[in-house]
Amino acid sequence: MSGRLDGPSGDPFGGSRDRFERTLAWLDGAEAGGLSHGELEARLQVDARELFRQLLQDHLDLRAQRETRLQAVVDAEGVPRGTAEAGHERALGTVFGAVEVTRIAYRKPGLPNLHPADGLLNLPTERHSHGLRRLAAIESSRGSFEGAVEAICRGTGQQVGKRQVEALTQRAASDFGAFYARRPPPATAPDDVLVISCDGKGIVMRANALRPPTAAAAARATAKLATRLSRGEKRGRKRMAEVGAVYDISPAPRTSADILPTTEDERADTAPGPTAQNRWLLASVVEDAQTVVGQIFDEADRRDPDHGRTWVALVDGNNHQIDRIKGEARSRKVAVPIVVDFIHVLEYLWRAAWCFYLEGDPDAEGWVRRQALAVLAGRATRVAGVIRRKATHDGLDRARRANADACASYLVNKRAYLDYPTALGRGWLIATGVIEGACRHLIKDRMDLTGARWGLEGAEAVLKLRVLCSNGDFDDYWRFHIEQERQRVHEARYADNVIPRAA
Repeated sequence: MSGRLDGPSGDPFGGSRDRFERTLAWLDGAEAGGLSHGELEARLQVDARELFRQLLQDHLDLRAQRETRLQAVVDAEGVPRGTAEAGHERALGTVFGAVEVTRIAYRKPGLPNLHPADGLLNLPTERHSHGLRRLAAIESSRGSFEGAVEAICRGTGQQVGKRQVEALTQRAASDFGAFYARRPPPATAPDDVLVISCDGKGIVMRANALRPPTAAAAARATAKLATRLSRGEKRGRKRMAEVGAVYDISPAPRTSADILPTTEDERADTAPGPTAQNRWLLASVVEDAQTVVGQIFDEADRRDPDHGRTWVALVDGNNHQIDRIKGEARSRKVAVPIVVDFIHVLEYLWRAAWCFYLEGDPDAEGWVRRQALAVLAGRATRVAGVIRRKATHDGLDRARRANADACASYLVNKRAYLDYPTALGRGWLIATGVIEGACRHLIKDRMDLTGARWGLEGAEAVLKLRVLCSNGDFDDYWRFHIEQERQRVHEARYADNVIPRAA
C-alpha cells in the first residue's frame, strides 16, 4: 500500500494517528476477539508495517512543508540553478512500503534538476532505500539471490525482484577497498608473529565471465553422450577465486611429540599450539593471485610498517603462490620464511602407504607415523629416499608405485619449506587451517550452490560482503558506505556545501 492518508486539519501526523486508532478499534472489536494469538500476530504484522509506512510518509510530508528555499544553488561545474520549484516528487521503496518524497527542485533548462533536500535524506539513486539495500546485502551473502528475495518479502512484506536484489548487492559492496584502506591496524605485542596465507578455489561461472584460456577450452569441449558426462568432461567451467588471510599469533613452542604423540604420557602433556588473532580475510574472483598476494602484503605492511616483527607465510605447496610470495617479499625487502602445510604432507604419505599396504591394514598407520615424525624432525629428503627404495625393494611396477614416487618428489621439491624443527621451536603454526576454513566458508558454502552459474560482478560483490561479515566489519562498513553514498550521490554535485545537515 502506498500514498497518503489525510488526518485532521493542521495535524501533520493525522494520518498516522487515524491508522493507529483504527487498529485499536479493531483490537477492541468482535473480529479480533475471536482470533488465535497466531492470527493476531499475522494481522498486526501487516498493520504495524502500514502504520510505520504512514509515519514515515507523514514525516516526509512535514519536511517538505518546512523546506526553506535556498538563495543560491550552484552545481559542481559552477552552473547556477536560477529557478526553484516546489512540489517535485519521487518514489522511494522502504522496508515499510512505498512512500513519496516531495521537495524543491532547483532548475535550469537543458540540465538535470538539483534537490538539496535529497542530500539531507541521503536518498539513493535507485528506487529502493538503503534499508532494502542492506537487507539485500545481508541475505545475498548468506544464501541464493532467490532466497534473498524470499527473505526480504518475509521480513518486510515488500516484493523486490531477483535482478533488483543482485543490483542492490553489487552496489552494497562498492566501497570495500576504500573501507579497508582507511582503518587503523590492530594492537599487537612486539613478539607476536605476523602470518600471511593464501589459497585458491574455483567458482562455476557463466561463459562470458571465464578467463580467456578457460573460455577457449570450454568452447572447444564436446560431450560424447547427450544425457551424462563421460570421464574427464566438465559440466561447468570454473574461474579461480583467490583467498588471502593475515593474522597474528603469540608464539607457542612445541615439539614433534605435541603434533604426533605416541604414548599416553605424550598425549597427556601435549602443549597447546598458537591461536590466530586479529584475523583479516580477503577474497576476489576478479583479481589474479599476484594482485591478491600483493594486497595481503599491503595488510601485513600496515600492521608492521617497520618490518620489526617476524613474518611467516603458510601455504599448501602451490608453486605459483610460493613464487608470488617470494616476489612480494623481495620487492618489499622483508624476510618471509615459507612453511608448507604439514597436513598436506600427511596426505601424500598416506597415498604412498597404500602402495605398500592393503587398504585398511593397521600396519600402514604405523608406517605413516614413522615417516611423518621423521619429516617433523627435518629429514624430509631421507624419507623420500626411504619411500623410493621400498617401492623398488617391493618390486612395484610404475603404475603401482606412482603415488609413492609422487610423495618422494613432493618431499624433495618442497624440502626448503619443510623446516618444521625451526617452525615448532619458534612457536609458529605448521597447518593452513585458517585459509582452508576461509575457502570453505567464503566460497564453497555460498558460491558452490547446486546449479549456480555466476556472473563476474555478482560473484565479486557476494565474496566481498562475505569477507566483511567474516571479518566482523559489516556494521562499521555499512556506516562508511552510506556516508560515501552521500558524498558521491549528493555532495559531489554541488560547488559549495549547500546540503543541510541534521542537527
